[in-house]
Amino acid sequence: MSVKNILIVGVGGQGTLLASKLMGKCFVEEGYDVKVSEVHGMSQRGGSVVTYVRYGEKVYSPVIEKGEADIIISFEQLESARWLPYLKKGGVLISSTQRIDPMPVIMGKAAYPENILAKIREKDVKLVELDALDLALSAGTAKCANIVLLGAAVRFLGIDKDMWIDIIRSTVPPKTVETNLKAFELGYMA
Repeated sequence: MSVKNILIVGVGGQGTLLASKLMGKCFVEEGYDVKVSEVHGMSQRGGSVVTYVRYGEKVYSPVIEKGEADIIISFEQLESARWLPYLKKGGVLISSTQRIDPMPVIMGKAAYPENILAKIREKDVKLVELDALDLALSAGTAKCANIVLLGAAVRFLGIDKDMWIDIIRSTVPPKTVETNLKAFELGYMA
């Protein structure tokens, strides 16, 4: 199997790191060589966070270059636009419709770009967009929007849904298992 490349992008505090941890565990369980690398910008202050997840028969580096990502999972619209150059031709962008204003917008020094996802659609990108935050709230808490997005991504990863459920069940805190499983199912069905 050739190496598959996934970028998980978002803003600090959205749960990108848990999503990458779940992916890494699942791919290892499936017998793949896996490399995961996290880049924390000013994540504690709502800055950009990106995680590279690479898996295959043999993976030599955790880094994904521009034009190499098979899938980008974006937790926020502006991050979708920021990381779009990393998506390879024929790749899939899974994006939450959530908008989180970066510090320059909050301070009034910049404007949040309008119609980001519509502009991405114009580029002939395979875009799966969903309101992950709303679906997470339907599951019981906004904190599981990351699991909603993971559920949506599973359809493109070729690993049995039950394996993901087992990984979630064994990884998240016991008191959050049912909520996370609901969130996963909502994302999977979306």
